[in-house]
Amino acid sequence: MPITDWPADERPREKLLLHGAHTLSDAELLAIFLRTGIKGCSAVDMARLMMQRFGSLGRLLSASPDAFQQQAGLGPAKYVQFMAMHELARRLLAEQMAEADVLDSPDAVRRYLRLAIGQRDVEVFYGLFLSAQNRVLAVEQLACGSLTETRVYPREVVRRALFHHAAAVIVAHNHPSGVAEPSAADRALTDRLKQALQLVDINLLDHLVVTGAHAESLAERGWV
Repeated sequence: MPITDWPADERPREKLLLHGAHTLSDAELLAIFLRTGIKGCSAVDMARLMMQRFGSLGRLLSASPDAFQQQAGLGPAKYVQFMAMHELARRLLAEQMAEADVLDSPDAVRRYLRLAIGQRDVEVFYGLFLSAQNRVLAVEQLACGSLTETRVYPREVVRRALFHHAAAVIVAHNHPSGVAEPSAADRALTDRLKQALQLVDINLLDHLVVTGAHAESLAERGWV
């Protein structure tokens, strides 16, 4: 049955207007972005198929163009629309993170990193460069590697920290495996980064291991 034939309070757009966006399922929210379905498949049905295929919103919004467009009815225009939605969400979280002392709002940092890198299918390494008041001056991707590892050079982290006149740094990388447990290599890298930054009077505040569902702090474990 076409969505236009549904009862008014069950149509995603009307339901949102009547009851608020928080009452809609993930598929219903996605259907609003899709706007229309294809023959024999409503926008809500298409959205449900997308959720089944990708497994989560994070994986959907991190999909490559080829993976996204394998489903019937999803072309470049829809991909651009969804990537714009993802980028707006990332920028909103970046604004929230930048508005406060990051030590007073660690959850804001975690939310940002989970969205920015938690669902990436290769390891990437990020640096958050902070002022003396622990406000975010800049966020940069410093390295990109393979499915299981990335090569990070402490001198590059130091160089970018000096460029931004940072007083402190938080670093983070993702685990595409979905397991946020820090490895022995993660701990060794943390030690090398801390020593390198200390030589120029910059503090390493934390190293976070990030997945789509979690961000594990090495500082909270006493490893920084």
